[in-house]
Amino acid sequence: MPIPAESRPEHIDGILAGLDRYNPETVSTFQDYVQFQCENRTYDALANLALLKLYQFNPHLTKEETITNILVKALTIFPSPDFSLCLHLLPPNILDPKTATDALSEAVRKLAQLNELIESGAYREFWTAFENEDLFADLIVDCAGFEDIMRDGIALQTSMIAREVKKDIAQGWLNVNEDNLAEVVGQYGWTLEDDVVKVPLNKENEAKTTVFRENVAFNQFQNVIRRGFEQAV
Repeated sequence: MPIPAESRPEHIDGILAGLDRYNPETVSTFQDYVQFQCENRTYDALANLALLKLYQFNPHLTKEETITNILVKALTIFPSPDFSLCLHLLPPNILDPKTATDALSEAVRKLAQLNELIESGAYREFWTAFENEDLFADLIVDCAGFEDIMRDGIALQTSMIAREVKKDIAQGWLNVNEDNLAEVVGQYGWTLEDDVVKVPLNKENEAKTTVFRENVAFNQFQNVIRRGFEQAV
């Protein structure tokens, strides 16, 4: 989840607050911080975007593993524009077919496909694509708890839009089998009743009555009344 500004390491906060954020000598510091985020399940969009900006101006300092780690972390923050922002800050030597390495280009393309699925709410398809491509196992290896983080995110989005979900759909969305479905949904405070997963009422999925009220001044009807009177005469 995103890291609060007050929880950001002091030395990183100091770099971001000053001109050193544009200093190529800070690249290694930012790279270490990306690794810290991966290991500790934190996320700092501002720092990661700053590093990608440095890569943009200093392509010789680019570290491919760090780029894919940043994209993987951004993938876990959905729905948000973070992944697209990262993608548009990739240095030209990666995006240019003449200079890009095949491995990195493929990794970026595959992760972009995953992002498109998760952002569109195609959760079952997301898990299918994730498990059917061996490359993803290598790309997420540094990101501790990636699958759990994605599952938690999907559960959060589901709880915001639904009061109940059919069992087979819930299994597909959360990527769990029938035997452990009850245990997994129980972690979110949900219950399994027959073939339906029940989601507790909350302020997001609660049905709300919307009342539309229009205030119309009498003078707005003057022309209509006048025409009606003239036609009657």
